[in-house]
Parts: sequence; structure tokens; C-alpha cells
Amino acid sequence: MVPAMTDVDDRPGLAALLAWYRDMGVDCALSDEPENWLARPGRPPGAGWSLSAGTATGDVAEAPALAAVANRPPAVPASPAPARASLIGRPLPATAPAPRLPQATPPDAAETAARTAARAAATIDELGAALAAFTGCALKATAKSLCFYRGAPKARVMLIGEAPGREEDLAGRPFVGPAGQLLDRMLAAIGLDESMVHITNIVYWRPPGNRTPTPQEAQACRPFLERQVELVAPDVIIPLGGAAAKHVLDVTEGIMRIRGQWSEVTFGAHRSRAMPMLHPAYLLRTPAGKRQAWRDLLTLRAALSV
Repeated sequence: MVPAMTDVDDRPGLAALLAWYRDMGVDCALSDEPENWLARPGRPPGAGWSLSAGTATGDVAEAPALAAVANRPPAVPASPAPARASLIGRPLPATAPAPRLPQATPPDAAETAARTAARAAATIDELGAALAAFTGCALKATAKSLCFYRGAPKARVMLIGEAPGREEDLAGRPFVGPAGQLLDRMLAAIGLDESMVHITNIVYWRPPGNRTPTPQEAQACRPFLERQVELVAPDVIIPLGGAAAKHVLDVTEGIMRIRGQWSEVTFGAHRSRAMPMLHPAYLLRTPAGKRQAWRDLLTLRAALSV
């Protein structure tokens, strides 16, 4: 059931009723004759209609039934009308509130702003503050926390994963969930701990549903990652998983083809060696991959002993 409209000439009341319909999820109006919207290319149903200060405006041909009622002259001089009561006992608003839509930053503009902010950071703490103020990555709007890094501000080994997960989003630190706990045990097996490494991701906010970051999201964060590598100055970079390896190394091959292989990478003014490894989350799902991961860990230990 919907509230009855006894006086169709009450235009403020009509606007309040239509606003109530909108809030309840009504997204179209029915007329006496069906409308063939497929015959109107480029125009979605109801396009051009809005409510403002109790007046319906728009293309009359788009909604004849509403137009006939909204454009009918009032029977009495216009005067403030009391708000009609809704079904749940609360008065309906006289005007519809303006929708608040998120404003997406164009990728090029986001990358330019990120590069300017990142270059101005002289320390890792300043870079973290710049990231906290950055609004060019859409992931920030849906995440709870910024997950910058954990470990040492400067380290010989820098591990770069894909993106924060749920546990990381809650804690505000990367690699603290089950995959992070396995990563700590893997590092401990070759004599490393959190105080000796620097751990981060290619994006600093959790993607909704733990999905893979889009190229646009990763590119918006790229200037911060480049500056982070410069400030940490690692001898060795370890991309964890396929998404991180493709972004860090700029390759298209899958992780199984490139894991355990060394290459040279340059981030800003810093040059270092890089070796991709399987992501700990993959090892949790596929324990058979731990054999390959152990070989890569031994390779890493041999490189650090030189």
C-alpha cells in the first residue's frame, strides 16, 4: 500500500509523495499507454526528470502521466502545505534531498597528484602522511584503513604483495592475517624477521570483496610505491604473487613461469634486484606449492649472504 493522494492540485504535497516513492525504491512511472524505451536510443527511462522545490520539470514526452499532474495549475494560491504523514508515522520531506555521488578522479589527474605528493616526501613518515591525505585512489572510499607498511623503515629486503585483505583493513597494517602469519614463518625459516624486512602492497587500501586491484587503482598508487622503494633502498625486492609481479616487473607472464628468476628493476633513482615468489595466500590454498616456495627462499638466502 502507498499513501493516498486526495488533492492532485497540492503540488508541494505531490512533490513530497514522489520523494517518498523514490526513497522507497520506485524508479519509474506508469502511464496509460506503454512506452517503447528501445525506440529512444541514448535516453534511459525517465531521463530528464527531476524534482526541485516541489515542482516537476523535464521533457513532457518522457513521462506524460506525471507531466499532466505536475503541470496542472493549482486550484488555490500557492501556500506552504503541511507535510503528509507516511505509512510509518513520520512526515514526508517537502523537498527531495540532493543525491551525494562519489566524485571519481580521472586516472591521469590522480597519477599526477600522486607523483607531486610522493616527490615532496623526504622520509617514510612524510610519505605515509601524504598517502593518508591522498584522495586519487577510489579504494580509499570503501576501505576502513590505510595499510602503508610494516617492518623496518630501511631494509635490505622489501616484499611487495597485491592488496590488503579484511584483517589488514581492520588492523591498518599489511600482511597480518593468515597469509601474513605464514609469510613470517617463511622468513623465519631463513633467519629473517619483521625488523629486518619492509612489507607493503602495490595498493594501500583493501579492494571491495578482496578482488584484484584494477590497473587504474594500481597506477594511482604507483608514484607512492616508487618513492617508497627509493626511501627504503632495498637490495632485493620480492613481488609476492602474480598481480604484484606483473605490476612491479612490468611483465605479462604468469607467476609460475617467472617465480624464482632474478631481474633488475628501477624505481625512481633506485635500482635493485627482484625475484618473484608465490603469494602466501596461494600456498594456504595449495600446500603443494610450498616446495617451490622453499626453493625460492633458499635462493633469497643465498643472495643475501653475498
